[in-house]
Order: sequence, then structure tokens, then C-alpha cells
Amino acid sequence: MAEHESLEFGKADFVLLDNVSMEEFMANLKLRFEKGRIYTYIGEVVVSVNPYRAMNIYGRDVIEQYKGRELYERPPHLFAIADAAYKAMKRRNKDTCIVISGESGAGKTEASKYIMQYIAAITNPNQRAEVERVKNMLLKSNCVLEAFGNAKTNRNDNSSRFGKYMDINFDFKGDPIGGHINNYLLEKSRVIFQQEGERSFHSFYQLLRGAPDSLLRSLHIQKDPKAIYIHCNSHMNFSCINDGADFKAVADAMKVIGFTGDEIQTVYKILATILHLGNLTFGVDGDVTLIENTKLVSVLRELLSTKEENVEKALLYRTVATGRDVIEKQHTTQEANYGRDALAKAMYERLFCWIVSRINDVIEVRNYDAKIHGKNTVIGVLDIYGFEIFQNNSFEQFCINYCNEKLQQLFIQLVLKQEQEEYQREGIPWKHIDYFNNQIIVDLVEQQHKGIFAVLDEACMNVGKVTDEVFLQGLNTKLAKHAHYTSRKLSPTDKSLEFDRDFRIRHYAGDVVYSVVGFIDKNKDTLFQDFKRLLYNRPTSQLPCICYFWCPGEYTPVVEEHIVAVYHHYSRKHWLVYKSTLCCSVQEPYYVRCVKPNDVKSPLLFEHERCRHQVEYLGLLENVRVRRAGFANRQTYPRFLQRYKMISEFTWPNHDLPSDKEAVKRLLQGCGFDHDVAYGKTKVFIRTPRTLFSLEEQRAEMVKRIVLFLQKVWRGTIARMRYRRMRAALTILQAYRRYKVKSYIREVNRRFKNVRSMKDHGRHVKWPTPPKVLRRFEEALKSIHSRWWAWTLIKGLSPEETLQVRAKVASLEALKGQRADLGLQRAWEGNYLVSRRDSPDTAASFTLVSSDLQRKDKFMRVLFSCNVRKINHFHKSENRAVLITDRHLYKMDPLKQYKPMKSIPLYNVTGLSVSPGKDQLVVFHTKDSRDLVVCLQGMVPANESRIGELVGTLLSHFKSEKRKLQVNIASPIQCSMNGRKCTVIVEPKINQSQPDFTKSRSGYILAVPGN
Repeated sequence: MAEHESLEFGKADFVLLDNVSMEEFMANLKLRFEKGRIYTYIGEVVVSVNPYRAMNIYGRDVIEQYKGRELYERPPHLFAIADAAYKAMKRRNKDTCIVISGESGAGKTEASKYIMQYIAAITNPNQRAEVERVKNMLLKSNCVLEAFGNAKTNRNDNSSRFGKYMDINFDFKGDPIGGHINNYLLEKSRVIFQQEGERSFHSFYQLLRGAPDSLLRSLHIQKDPKAIYIHCNSHMNFSCINDGADFKAVADAMKVIGFTGDEIQTVYKILATILHLGNLTFGVDGDVTLIENTKLVSVLRELLSTKEENVEKALLYRTVATGRDVIEKQHTTQEANYGRDALAKAMYERLFCWIVSRINDVIEVRNYDAKIHGKNTVIGVLDIYGFEIFQNNSFEQFCINYCNEKLQQLFIQLVLKQEQEEYQREGIPWKHIDYFNNQIIVDLVEQQHKGIFAVLDEACMNVGKVTDEVFLQGLNTKLAKHAHYTSRKLSPTDKSLEFDRDFRIRHYAGDVVYSVVGFIDKNKDTLFQDFKRLLYNRPTSQLPCICYFWCPGEYTPVVEEHIVAVYHHYSRKHWLVYKSTLCCSVQEPYYVRCVKPNDVKSPLLFEHERCRHQVEYLGLLENVRVRRAGFANRQTYPRFLQRYKMISEFTWPNHDLPSDKEAVKRLLQGCGFDHDVAYGKTKVFIRTPRTLFSLEEQRAEMVKRIVLFLQKVWRGTIARMRYRRMRAALTILQAYRRYKVKSYIREVNRRFKNVRSMKDHGRHVKWPTPPKVLRRFEEALKSIHSRWWAWTLIKGLSPEETLQVRAKVASLEALKGQRADLGLQRAWEGNYLVSRRDSPDTAASFTLVSSDLQRKDKFMRVLFSCNVRKINHFHKSENRAVLITDRHLYKMDPLKQYKPMKSIPLYNVTGLSVSPGKDQLVVFHTKDSRDLVVCLQGMVPANESRIGELVGTLLSHFKSEKRKLQVNIASPIQCSMNGRKCTVIVEPKINQSQPDFTKSRSGYILAVPGN
């Protein structure tokens, strides 16, 4: 039973229908077509409905789904039947064949191509060059055969107008090593006549539409030809056919196959010759028949590489032997037209047969010795016409329908034989199955001395004037009492039959009315020997392949034409049935039955009556009945258990019974189906589809529960695996982290081990790169080392040096990056007014004044003193001196022996403001908004900067007293003078020798010497 398709798509196998009736069959076929399921099984037969649209079900991914699978493991498909045939050939070393049948337009040609594509895709896994060559040749041959053997009909744009049987030979490994193509019953009458709306063979139109102008000129034809044979219906252009592109594809394929340039040119010349023959017309001058358009004779002479008089003679005369005499008999106009058409048909038919033989020469098995390489196995692909019932049915339809009648008989017999053999192998009792045996119809056609073919051949062999009416009279005489034959003479009241023209045969597929018009001529298939001599007796250096068109026994210098003609066609029409039945009886057959859903090539329309008729004449319902007569389904015990073992507790997950057969018995007994099954040696047989459906329903229910259970178990397994992986990863991560931390600590310890004995106490040592987790720890470690290094440096300093270092640190923290020169490299003296360097003349007097102030104000030490330039509240600039102690800031007049002019308690100072330049401007901000604006001056050397020292000293002192001092670096500097807001701007001037203040609109300007 086909898997993976729910019942919404219908039954995947017609054998599983609840009721075997035409209505049920058609309803299931229509449902599957509408749901896009174009393939359905009947047991091991594939029913294919032409979808009339491209379907994405033939790609490499689909091929992989069917490769090596059993027939029912996947939904119905052509690939399944191709794989079954291939496996039977490879596993059992048995020759197989695939029979593809159906009417024109049902998709037989496409089905054969997909089967070839599948076999090519699954073989030669080792890419052997010779095998690839054979595969390529087999695939390319389809293109060439379609061009010369297919035509556009009213039912199909690419209808195969010949029967084809292709053998593909395989070596013991299952790789293709060669092949052989048999063709039969080419519809050569299409060369000279086509029904309204149809075309001749593709090859003519491809030459006219695709060949280059130079080639057409050499063939004396044009792109818009007047050739009667193909122009009579004026159907040159079809939107769905690209003749120009197809011409190039066919030419390339012929080159790949191995046709030489001369051979391809010969093919073109023969096609052109046939086209020119269609334009030949004959007239009468008295009693003489002549060619009206004689210019074409010279064209034919050039194309055939023969003499002009020989061409004209062959067209107008016939050589006849009468006793010992040989005479030339002139044709009548009717005979000349008949001979011309016969020559065109024969040339095309033999051209086609020669092309097939050339392909066979290329793909034949080479250098293969069965003793060395093993048995050579074969898969055959038989693509034949389906049963045909037209408005006007002639000799071609009669032969085709006879072949289908014979194949239907063989098909039913083989199916019954296979069923019976399987029952016997499995030890199941066989009961007789009633079915319609169409042997009576086959005998009606082929029985010796009494059959229709016998009567027809006898009429053709008679001497004298024999007409189609005489042949019909012979049929009426010999078959008057046959139940499946009738005519108007035998049934005078049946007005659907014409007197002296029609007869009816009751085929298995339905009644078909045949017109006897042309039966005699088509069976004779007369080709005058003069034409054979014309083409055979040519210079072999030109168009050499034409010589191979004629078999040695077929060509004679002078002979009665009709005898050879009858024998030739008689053997050919029976070859069709012989080869078809031989391949099915000798090889193990597989079947593809193609159905055409409608006549308008619509992918949506399903014409019920049209399809019903095809189902009838394909015998599909009969096939279902035969398959259903015994047991609807059979499976091997292991495969049955594999699919249904979850239904029973005795078989799930594995059984412990003595054999699989016992396990299957226990399973079916537990389900209550023991009465509806039979147990063979290796298979279980299920009688009704309902039992199978019930098993499927129980299986589907159990599968849901199993899936849930498996999901639960699997999810738990995945969770535990994920947890173990995370736990292991965490353990590894922790161990690795410890390792990296220890490695880093050891490396730091190694590098800084002797840091105490180093001159710079480890400042030159490069720190190792820490792991990511220790980056913050490294920063802390570096900070500790820096503090230790600083402590090591300052622990040996005096209290005064310690204070100076702290002041420098405070200055650096406040002004780093803001001012260029902080004076960190020099010693900070602080009290510069007592220095002989700055004030050699006034140092003594300043010392006395500061001593008096110390006794009076009780300060402990002097923080800073220096000469300054000051701006007063009268906007005047004056020289002054500042003394900063740990308690007060004193403003002094150096001109009056440093007399204190004003003192500002140090706790009243809130901040300092300095500029970012090299100037010595300082603004002392006070709580009472009476800021002191000064510029340090009188330094020695003159370019020495003391701003850094002043700021650092005050910051260090304020910090020691746990007070905050705000330091601002800005330009201009904002300040308050007696409560009035003003700004101080520093401006360098070139001619300025000493810093000095001047009044401005917004405040003051400090002019400093320019560089």
C-alpha cells in the first residue's frame, strides 16, 4: 500500500476500492487528477494521466526518494515502476521490459523519456567514461527519433507516429553498456497527406525553419515552401513548437551520436528531395504522359546525384517482364502520381530506418564476453500506439488495434499467470477467475485461411484487377457467421455502415467501424522496381547511405513488383505484434497505462466520457477485477511486521515468537481479522481492502502515540545531554580559569620577585597580559604597586620634603593637562621673599616683618611669599607682595619695608583661578566677593613659573585641614571686585617688558610680554 498519501487524494491503488465498478474507478481517477496526483497503481501497473502542465516531481531529489525502494514504499510514480524493473533485472539477473500504452496525446513519449532519465540517473555511480558515453547516446537518440518519427496531430503536438522498442543492456554491476532500438509501423502515409489541422513529420519543418540560408539555397528550397506534401493544410507555425531551435538541437544530437558531416548532408538532401517530389505534377499530351514542371527534374537529379534522363524515365515508365521479354510500360497520369507518392513514402521510411540503424551501430554492446564479464541483462522499453478509434478508421488503425488486442490478451494471461504462480509458490489454493477472453477477436484477425489478414493477403496475391470492394466481399463470405464481425450487407438495417465500404469489429475496447478504402494498396505498399534501380544504381561516392536503404533480397533487376511488396509489408506488420508479444512473454513485464484527460490540452478539465472510453479499451477495470479476484493485498511477513507491529503488544517493539509468520498470525488474531486472511510460505494475503484500511487506521493511531513517546524520550535525552555538556563545559571552564589565574599570578611573582633590589623598584618591568577575568584585578594590582613604589620613594624624605612632594602631587592632580609648566622638576622654596636670590636688598626687612606677624597672629609656618603686580579697586596697577601663612593671606607694600596693608583670613579664601597660558595671573576668590587679582613677578630666573607651586601648596594645606579649595583654569577669568562682576583677560604684547594691568569695558586686561 502506497505510503505518505492521505485519503483526501483518493485511493493510491485501484485494487483498494471498496466496490469494483466503473463509477468508483472513474470517481477515484478524477479525484486524484484534480488533486494533482497523476499516477495511480493497479497492483504493479501504473496508470498515468497526462497533466498538460509542468510538474516538479522529476528532479534529482525525487529520484533519490525512489532509488532502491520497494514499489509500495512511496506514492505512485513512474520512477517506482522503473526502479522495480531495474531491481528485478539486477537482483534476480532477469530480463525485464516496461510496456507503455495509451492513445495519442496521453503522454507515452514523455513517460518513456522520464523512465530513461531515471535509469540514467541511478546507474554508473563510479562515473566510468564508457558507461557515461552509452547513457548520453541513449538520451540523445530520443531527440533524433522524435524529429524524424513524431508529428503534430489534432490530439498531440508531439505525437509518436511509429512504434518503438528499446533494449538497454546492462553488465553484471547494473550499469548500461549498450542498447538496441527496434522501430515498426512508421505512419509514412503522413508524408503525402495530413488531416486538417495536422502536420507532417517535424524534420521537414525544422529544416525549413532552422537551416541557414546557404544550406536552403544548396537544396533549392525556401523558408516559405510550396511543397504540396506539407503545404496542403497551411499549418507551418505553432506557438508551442520552436522548429528553429529544434533544428539546432537535432543537428547537435546527431553529431554527438556519431553521424558524419556527409551523412547529415545526405539526410537534408533526402528531405529536400521529398519536398520537391511533392511539387511534381503530370499532364497528358495526347496519349503521352509528361512532367509539367520539368525544372524540378534537374533539381532532383542534382540532389540524388544521378542522371536527369534516369529520373524522368523512372517517373514516367515502368519496366515489366512478360515471359522472356522486358518492356517499358508508360504510366498513366494516375499511375505517375501514385508512383511519385510511393517513392516519397519509401524514401522517408527507409531514411528513418537507416537513422535507427546508425544509432544502433553506435549504442550496440561492444567487446562484451559473457564468459568473462558475466550475463548481459536487458531492460526493454516498449512505446506503442494506443487503441485508436477515429471518425475515419483505415488500414493503419486496423493494424494498431490488432496489436493492442493481442497485447490485451497477453496482458490478462500474464497477470493471471503471475497470480496463479504466486499462489502456488505460497501454497494458497487457486480458484478459477472468470474474465473476458479476447482470443476470439485475435483469431478473427490472424487465423490462417479465415482471418482478415489472410483474406487481405489472398486478395493482394490474386492476378488481375482486385479492388477494396472485392476484398470486403471476401470478408463477408468467410466471416458472415462471426459474432464480432458485421457489415452493411450482413446487417442491412444498420445505417451507420456504408454499402461496399465499411465493416465493424467488436473489439474488447468497443466497436470500431473500418473503411476498406485503401486497404489493398496499403497492404501491397507497392514501390516500382524502377525507383529502386534509380536509387541503387548510383555512384557510391555520392550519397552512399542511400544504397543501404534496400535489402539485397528486396532489390531485383526486373521482377513482378506486387509480390515483393506484399511480402515486405506482410512481414513488417506482423513484426509489430511479434516483437511486442515476445518482449512481454520472454521478459518480465511492467506496465504503464497512459490516459488522456481531455482533447483541448487543459490541465484542469477532466472529460468523464473521454476518460471512461480509454479506461474501457485499456482494460483497466478488467485488470482490477483480476487483481481483486483473489486477495487484494499481499506482503512478506518481515515487511508486514515492520509496518504493523506496533498494533499488538505481542509484536511491539520486537516479538519473541518462533518466526515472523507466527508473529503475524498473533497480530491479526488479536485484531479479529484472522477470517479475512491467508498465510502463505513467505507472505500474508489479505482478502478485502477494508481489513487493510482498518489496519492502517490502527497503525496511524498508534504512530501518534509512539511519536509522542519518542518525542518525550528524545527531548529528555537531549536535555540530559545538553545538561551534561554544560556541566562538563563549566568544569573545564573553571579549571581553565584557575589555570590562567595561577599562571598569571606565578608570572607576576616571577617578574616582580626582586623588585626591592631594583634601582627603579620595578618601574621598568612589563606587566604580563592578564586573562579577561583578572583585568580589574590587574588594575588594582598596578595601583598597589604604584602606591608601594611611591611610599618607597617618600619614606626616606624629611618632613619638609614630604610636604613639598604632597604639594607637587596636589598641583599635578589639579593642573595636569591644563598648564604647560608646573615647576615640578625644581625645588619649591615657598617663601621666596626671604631668598637672597629674589630679594637681595629687602630680604632682611621682610624677615623682620614676618617675625612680628608670626608673634602677633600666631601662625605656624609660611606657605608662600612672592612679589606681585596688583590691580586695586581704583583700577590702578601697583607693585605689592603677598605672604600666605597657614592662617592668613597678607598683602604688603614692598616700597614701605613690606608694611602689611591688608590681611585675609585663609578660611575666607574659597578658591583660586589661573589661566591655561604661561602667564602668572592668579585670582584669589573670597567669601565677601572682594577677590584679589595679582600677577606673580620678580622671579629669578625671570621665566620661572610659580603658579603650580602656589596652587599645589594651598591645595595641600587645605587638604591637611580637611577643607576644600576650588581651583579653576579658565580664560578669561571671572571675578568680583568689591561686589562687581568683571573679567580678566590675558593678552600678549610684543613691546611689553613687564606684566601690567589695564582697565577694559568688561573688567581688566593683563598685558604680558609677547614671545
